[in-house]
Amino acid sequence: MNKILDVQNLHVSFTTYGGEVQAVRGVSLELHEGETLAIVGESGCGKSVTAQTIMRLITEPAGRIKSGMITYRNKDLTALSEKQMRRVRGAEIAMIFQDPMTSLNPTITIGKQISESMIKHQKISSTDANKLSIELLKLVGIANPKERLKQYPHQFSGGMRQRIMIAMALACNPSILIADEPTTALDVTIQAQIIELFKEIQIKTGIAIILITHDLGVVASIANRVNVMYAGKVMEAGLVQDIFGHPQHPYTRGLLASVPKLDEDKSRPLVPIPGSPPDLFAPPQGCPFAQRCEYALEVCVHAEPPLTTVHEHHHVACWLQDDRAKGTEFPTYRTKVL
Repeated sequence: MNKILDVQNLHVSFTTYGGEVQAVRGVSLELHEGETLAIVGESGCGKSVTAQTIMRLITEPAGRIKSGMITYRNKDLTALSEKQMRRVRGAEIAMIFQDPMTSLNPTITIGKQISESMIKHQKISSTDANKLSIELLKLVGIANPKERLKQYPHQFSGGMRQRIMIAMALACNPSILIADEPTTALDVTIQAQIIELFKEIQIKTGIAIILITHDLGVVASIANRVNVMYAGKVMEAGLVQDIFGHPQHPYTRGLLASVPKLDEDKSRPLVPIPGSPPDLFAPPQGCPFAQRCEYALEVCVHAEPPLTTVHEHHHVACWLQDDRAKGTEFPTYRTKVL
């Protein structure tokens, strides 16, 4: 598959009254045509900031891209003016957010909201846009689409509003869809329906998807590749079968251990990850997970681990992958091996 998006060494910060928050610290990722890339991690790890930065939605001057490149089809998005970026948003890269009710205008009908971007980007008539809107509502599984176009957001359930947001995102046939926590506000049954809808749309349109989530169950059911983020950094990246079947980073293992499994003994307690993420006003010098890691070495506290290749598609930033640490299984806390 051809690479459609390439993010290299991205650094994003926010200036606050308390100082500079280093929200994204050297993130690199790539997306290929027709695949689903999931970005997972605890709240505050930089997932949504990374997604919004790709769309250039970070508000300046408080938020800013300090360094790095975001290349879409050989075009560096960080170098585009705001006017040029408006031609990319919606038309080539679209985004849906966690709560559709805050993204939909309560005073405008659904039909007008879906048609708006088509009229602007594709330069078609309102009549043609209306016809395409009906087809989009059919695609996302909303019955009686012709009548529904005349209704307002409050007349739809939460799951239907999310389907409408997906229809709006697909209105201009974008190459990339970024979905930021698209199922978090929905009940379990509706979540499953939305995930199946993503699968169907991807098969029909070939769109590439970046899925931002903390729900590992959703990731297992839809993703091709996974990036695990923590404290603004990518800690592990690989194919979904590598991340779930052979996780290499203690943080990834901790995330998986904290998820309940239906096929296991119900008496088994969930294993939480102790402690809290580090303060991104003053990020730690070494591995950001060191203070919470039961396998931490002395070097983990003082030096940032390099991204190590486990195999061709699997990479991890952990000192346990160093040749000098291998063969000791999992070293005891702060053992001075390196």
